[in-house]
Amino acid sequence: MSRNQIISERAQCLLKALVGRYIRDGQPVSSRTLARDAGLDLSPATVRNVMADLEDLQLVTSPHVSAGRIPTMLGYRFFVDSLLTIESMDSAEVQRLKKQLDPDKNTQGLLETASTLLSEVTHLASVVMLPRREQITLRQVEFLPLSDNRVLVILVINEREVQNRIIHTERTYTPAELQQATNYLNSAFAGQDLRRVKDNLLKEMNETRENMNRMMLAAVEMADKTFNAQPNGDDYVVAGQTHLLSNTENSNIETLYQLFEAFNHKRDILHLLDQGLKAQALQIYIGRESGYEMLKDYSVITSPYAVGGQVVGVLGVIGPTRMFYERIIPMVDMTARLLGAALDHRH
Repeated sequence: MSRNQIISERAQCLLKALVGRYIRDGQPVSSRTLARDAGLDLSPATVRNVMADLEDLQLVTSPHVSAGRIPTMLGYRFFVDSLLTIESMDSAEVQRLKKQLDPDKNTQGLLETASTLLSEVTHLASVVMLPRREQITLRQVEFLPLSDNRVLVILVINEREVQNRIIHTERTYTPAELQQATNYLNSAFAGQDLRRVKDNLLKEMNETRENMNRMMLAAVEMADKTFNAQPNGDDYVVAGQTHLLSNTENSNIETLYQLFEAFNHKRDILHLLDQGLKAQALQIYIGRESGYEMLKDYSVITSPYAVGGQVVGVLGVIGPTRMFYERIIPMVDMTARLLGAALDHRH
């Protein structure tokens, strides 16, 4: 039997009022306040009895014996799944987001703008995963010498996306050596999936390193430095971490520190974003549902964005469980849609 079947309509109404009041004020809610907020003709004693039933179901709890009640993580989950009324975004706000997500920006610029905008409108920390494509095709690579053992790499991937990066080499290469490496890699690997180049080519070349001439050794190092620096879309941009400071109680500073460390090391946050990517739908993780202790006092809302009809990434927000879900959810969803549309326009 589901919780909806167990909990009476009156109890659901009181739970919704309790969660709404607690999200607004951040203080335990008394039975008298609940009776007034819910708009029901109930005595405080009746409300206390209903609250006792909800406490037995682990949907609310009392932080102190004489205090009012606050929602538990299960309470938030029931609220989000069964009681929440989603607000529509203001059309002017949607147009402002759409205008800022200018398709003429490059991919990185669009992702950074999306992350900043999402943080600004939600007042929470935001994360945007770099696009993951099923195939990243190498079209062309070129190496140009710079000073101090540095080489400028110009990569053309997929249809027309150009990426420039600087790599640091073990020794100085002459323009002729770099041109030979360019010619070899383009002739051997243009048109191939970049991950196949990384995973197979470099392994094969390194296995036969002893038999290589000087030109081949140059090609090995160029390929190693270039393709190992090329992201597989396994990264993200983040904005608004400082918003978490204003929403964190002093007792949770250690947890906040752990979350900031996770932003720096990225692995755990990426794993969470991966879950949203696989689900290919809006996801809400409340507290420990994420599987990470550092997020036990936080909620994560993610939504996928698509290019060419294919989901290639997700974006989302991280904030306290006591967030305005009815407003935040449509903001995350709309930003994902607008980002996908802007990227689609570019391609």
